[in-house]
Amino acid sequence: MSQARHCPAVLIAAPASGQGKTTVTAALARLHRNLGRKVRVFKCGPDFLDPMILERASGAPVYQLDLWMIGAEESRRLLWEAAGEADLILIEGVMGLFDGTPSSADLARHFGVPVLAVIDGTAMAQTFGALALGLARYQADLPFAGVLANRVGSLRHAQLLEGSLTEGLRWYGGLSRERGIELPSRHLGLVQASELNDLDARLDAAAEALGASCDAALPPPVSFAAPPPQACVAALAGVRIGVARDEAFAFTYGANLDLLRNLGAHLEFFSPLHDRELPEVDSLYLPGGYPELHHRALAANASMCEAIRTHHAQGKPLLAECGGMLYLLDALTDVAGERAELLGLLSGEATMQKRLAALALQAVELPEGTLRGHTYHHSLTSTGLEPIARGLSPNGGRGNEAVYRLGRLTASYVHFYFPSNPDAAAALLRP
Repeated sequence: MSQARHCPAVLIAAPASGQGKTTVTAALARLHRNLGRKVRVFKCGPDFLDPMILERASGAPVYQLDLWMIGAEESRRLLWEAAGEADLILIEGVMGLFDGTPSSADLARHFGVPVLAVIDGTAMAQTFGALALGLARYQADLPFAGVLANRVGSLRHAQLLEGSLTEGLRWYGGLSRERGIELPSRHLGLVQASELNDLDARLDAAAEALGASCDAALPPPVSFAAPPPQACVAALAGVRIGVARDEAFAFTYGANLDLLRNLGAHLEFFSPLHDRELPEVDSLYLPGGYPELHHRALAANASMCEAIRTHHAQGKPLLAECGGMLYLLDALTDVAGERAELLGLLSGEATMQKRLAALALQAVELPEGTLRGHTYHHSLTSTGLEPIARGLSPNGGRGNEAVYRLGRLTASYVHFYFPSNPDAAAALLRP
């Protein structure tokens, strides 16, 4: 029987979104990596953009952890595997520490990982201590490591914040509000790592600034119990799956791709933006991303559009998620009112809006089985198609997303997490 593994670990959380959790987590990862340590970073809850930054900061793949979408046992397996190779495990929380069901606090408690609270110190002095105390004591059984200040204005400001801490709360230092450290954002979150030419310079600057205010000591080790053994059937042996990957389509879970490979599939990455033809594949996977930022270029690549239409006409499997689904519609209009005609495989159009349209975890009962995932988008879609299924959110959040099917084409706003039901995922992409 496999034994428990021990590794220093901490979960970085905050009172709310927008406090700078990703910047701080990335700074910690790069700081320890620059000290020669092997760092593994995880992201709590569904997210594609933060992990891109954290992978660059740590130099290692970043996977999601979540007690509902990923599940407690799969999350345990991922942590146990990481503990076997890492000198430090960092977990970036989601939203506010206690927000959602399950929350970041629930995950920390379940695995016994202490919480490092990040609080934006902008325009704040002694109230910083009150917020820190509330986060530390709100749930008596929550393991709590200490607090770190973000966006600190000066050395004197940092001293005021540190001096406000009571009841023995540990000060982990402060990160300054320098512009060269902050990570830029757009409507779905952070700008993609591949689009930031100065990302490594920002990460090194953040690590240096953080290292100047803390001792970079490792937190105490956490014990991660061994997961039960896994059985893997080669349900996709020999299947060639084309996976869209470029500036317009980049929202893929690493765990999804790992699962497809473990099931025996051969993955061929291609670019709907830049390639003129499809690779030789049996199935297509069009993940989400930012097609609204590239819809005219996508429309102009007529040979690729025709190749995907031909793939569908031949009755081959095609799975499209969120931005991938928008690519299949008759047309897409961006927030500036610019309209582009796209593939036309699904009747209907989508229009981008500045306001969030849906954000929710989703469980979808498909003919192939129930898959879990999430939805997060700013577009509204009009179509006369009848869905074959609708998502259901465990939190009662907005969503209940429709899933459409035409032949072997399956499309939805839902980003599926394939390991939540490997058999169903394989059935969607198996010829």
